[in-house]
Amino acid sequence: MKKIIIALALLALPGLTLASGEGGYPLAKAPIDPHDQPSLQRGAKLFVNYCMGCHSLDYQRYNRMGRDIGLTDEQVKDNLIFTGAKVGDTMKNAMPKADAKRWFGVTPPDLTVIARSRGVDYLYNYLQTFYKDPTRPFGVNNVVFPNAGMPHVLWELQGMQEPVYTVHKDAAGTEVKTITGFKLTQPGSLSPPEFKEAMADLTNFLAYVGEPIKLERQRIGIWVLLFLALATVVFYLLKKEYWKDVH
Repeated sequence: MKKIIIALALLALPGLTLASGEGGYPLAKAPIDPHDQPSLQRGAKLFVNYCMGCHSLDYQRYNRMGRDIGLTDEQVKDNLIFTGAKVGDTMKNAMPKADAKRWFGVTPPDLTVIARSRGVDYLYNYLQTFYKDPTRPFGVNNVVFPNAGMPHVLWELQGMQEPVYTVHKDAAGTEVKTITGFKLTQPGSLSPPEFKEAMADLTNFLAYVGEPIKLERQRIGIWVLLFLALATVVFYLLKKEYWKDVH
């Protein structure tokens, strides 16, 4: 019994780690909805405009994405493809990996499964928690992912913010400064509630990209469970019929 309890505790650990970022910052729940096609469309627009210059979606095709989020091939070509890519191509960017590593110190990762590997709450909060830090190469840091090598590419939308610190003493009696919030010092083109909603859309889109078949899988799963329930009744009645003379 003790081994079973330990095993269950270990299985729960990954979920517990997602309750806070790498810097210990508490994560707000991401309000995503895979059924909300307008949200997915807005998220796709944000991704191709602000993220795809550095990051790619190597395992997602434009036309598959378009069909899943309610767009025709023509709409995808007119609104989401800004290169010579074809609508059936995967969503690769044009940045050479060698140049990207030289410019940023590391090659920007492909984001196809980032929502599955990091979690949607992590992404939602990461996108909102860049703040001014003149000690960093790009002048910004991130409280969810401290010392991230990524610039704040969404600053035109969010604006620039500074951290609000709370000072407390640790177990040894040493004063420790902890970031507990932010103060907007330079407004962006979106208000804070609008930016938060935009980041929910972007997170929603990246969650879809991580598992495009999710809604279909769930729909099929319901029918499979109903079939198994019906089959169980039939098999039970057959068993009673076959064994009635044995007993």
